[in-house]
Amino acid sequence: MKKSITTAMVFLLFLGEASAQNQNQQPKKPEMKLISTEQYATFKVRSNIEVYQVTFKNQYNMNVSGHLFIPENFSKTEKHPAIVVGHPMGAVKEQSADVYASKMAEKGFITLAIDLSFWGESEGKPRNAVAPDIYAEDFSAAVDFLGTRAFIDRNRIGILGICGSGSFVISAAKIDPRMKAIATVSMYDMGAANRNALNHSQTLDQRKKIIAEAAEQRYIEFNGGEIKYTGGTVHQLDKDTPPIQREFYDFYRTPRGEYTPKGSSPELTTHPTLSSNIKFMNFYPFNDIETISPRPMLFITGDQAHSKEFSEEAYRLAAEPKELYYVPKAGHVDLYDKTDLIPFEKLSMFFQKNL
Repeated sequence: MKKSITTAMVFLLFLGEASAQNQNQQPKKPEMKLISTEQYATFKVRSNIEVYQVTFKNQYNMNVSGHLFIPENFSKTEKHPAIVVGHPMGAVKEQSADVYASKMAEKGFITLAIDLSFWGESEGKPRNAVAPDIYAEDFSAAVDFLGTRAFIDRNRIGILGICGSGSFVISAAKIDPRMKAIATVSMYDMGAANRNALNHSQTLDQRKKIIAEAAEQRYIEFNGGEIKYTGGTVHQLDKDTPPIQREFYDFYRTPRGEYTPKGSSPELTTHPTLSSNIKFMNFYPFNDIETISPRPMLFITGDQAHSKEFSEEAYRLAAEPKELYYVPKAGHVDLYDKTDLIPFEKLSMFFQKNL
């Protein structure tokens, strides 16, 4: 009898521990907090748009941060279409992505601008690390978040990537059919840009030298040495600064688009880590792009953009339905924030038709 009681007690204790473990393993509910946007200098929001700070997990259990824009006249008891917006590579949601998200909210969409993992307010260490697979996952996680909100129609979720995020959303959409309409603006294929540079101006020997330098840097960091950063936007101009760097400087290093996220510094904004940036050499977002069909794709680029080769190549490889749209008299960075040039009406019509 005593043995039976002891066995029963052990069994009950085991059940209690298992129950506690199950409770601890329950995913944390995504957070939504209404915020004021008066503190942000890089984007403005009309008073009839509500903005929420949101946090949710990606598949790697990392917190992804975002700004959710909801027109205040939208009923939260009804289901609405939504759009996920990604920022330029090396930037944060406050730089460009929020501009698009707020303007598309004015057009009648619920929008979510996210910080990619390792950047901005999203999790990931070391900061500024390059991880194309995780970047793509963040967009799928954003769809997870939106598709589980009671006021979102999970069958009407679109995705929009600016600059480097254009290649990340294509990478994500290839394996996530929940993304029903895909648009890119001023897209950079971050894989091709790192392998070949613009207009295929980088030689194979130059590429191998970059690879070797990054590999040696791994030894330094493995032994606890200082993290080294690469690329990004210059911090001062001189007579020899190339035109493309001047274009980026005018956005990232001036009040026009300058923004330092919490926990970062102005010296590190836009600069990825040297040892991780090499991951882009293995990033081929346009491979199998035709599998996205029959979901529609829209590629927007300035007719004067130094990056238009990437949108043109994606359009060439993609299957129908697809469209390549040139913005007259617009350069690459012009389409980050110049609202008089950005074709919001074109984007609105695209998503209205396809969501």
